Amino acid sequence: MPRGDRTEHLIGLLLGTEEDWPRAFEELVHRLGAVRHPDGTPHTLRTERITIEPFELRDRPRYDLVIDRLAYWYYHPREWLKKVALMDDVYLLNSPFTFQSMEKHAAYCAMMRLGLKVPETVLVPYKNPLDNSRYVYTAARYNQPFDLDAIAQKIGYPLFMKPYDGGAWRGVSKIKNADELHAAYDASGEMLMHLQKAIDYDVFARSLSIGAETMVMKFQPDQPMHLRYAVEHDFLSPDAGLEVVTISKLVNAFFRWEFNSCETLVKGGEVYPIDYANACPDVALTSLHYYFPWAMKALVKWTVFALVTGRRARLDLETDRYFAIADEPGMSYGEKLGEYRKLADAYFDTERYQDFCATSLARLDQLMLDWITGP
Repeated sequence: MPRGDRTEHLIGLLLGTEEDWPRAFEELVHRLGAVRHPDGTPHTLRTERITIEPFELRDRPRYDLVIDRLAYWYYHPREWLKKVALMDDVYLLNSPFTFQSMEKHAAYCAMMRLGLKVPETVLVPYKNPLDNSRYVYTAARYNQPFDLDAIAQKIGYPLFMKPYDGGAWRGVSKIKNADELHAAYDASGEMLMHLQKAIDYDVFARSLSIGAETMVMKFQPDQPMHLRYAVEHDFLSPDAGLEVVTISKLVNAFFRWEFNSCETLVKGGEVYPIDYANACPDVALTSLHYYFPWAMKALVKWTVFALVTGRRARLDLETDRYFAIADEPGMSYGEKLGEYRKLADAYFDTERYQDFCATSLARLDQLMLDWITGP
């Protein structure tokens, strides 16, 4: 039976070491019980943790939707996700295709093309030779010598050196002078590194997006993990707040990411996106604390909405629609953001989602409260 015609749905959780949010998600789905489609048809949903084992490429999976928290570093389940997306129309949070091919470097390039204020960024070659027998010959013939100090001086100190593909702050260094520059580059080894201009920001905002919803939080990266998300509600001006949310929604709609976080720096009235390709965003209870109930409700709502309404994954990126706006010479930056927001809201079917939540999931807030305050 096509997935859109089913009324019984199995949600797969592809997990690594996490235990807190999966238990909350599983319990909420269990307590939710049957959910009615807008036409009145009842739908039932169950959860199951996915095990990793050999798979035959023509095997039919039992899952209708999978929440992936593992495949960004564990490649066997990543290839299973590609198979079930391509062959079986399983709905995925997130797309393994774009998260593999559109790492932070490609994401920078795409958003620069759309006119976002990504800080000046330079990709420099590997410090140490790659472990490949062809490297020595290729490098000797084609690699051009370069002046690392000149590149850094052009960008200006301070700056950041960080891996082109990211990875939970792995290898990130704030560099204030030439000595620190060379020490960081020497330590980078076989990591491919960006040099990026540091922004002297007023506010560091981290936006967690789950489906059509986005929560913008004041982020304090120098604090211990349990204090990094400050509980403040008016730390951005209305205009800056709208821009931060729009950038987050734009990034996610463009890359087909539905469970992602975006980091932006705000200085005066300017908003600078610096990191927005996070395949496994932080949703730990010990990190989000105050915001954890919102995250769990948003994850349940988007999952249920996608399954009950028969939403289909869209693997095609349709980048030309975004580039046409970016390349329009008569439009201001603000006007382009407005048009990008329309495309993002259309992709996430925002109005229909809000109506669905208001009718079919109206009891979820009380279920969340009962679970939080219960034993």
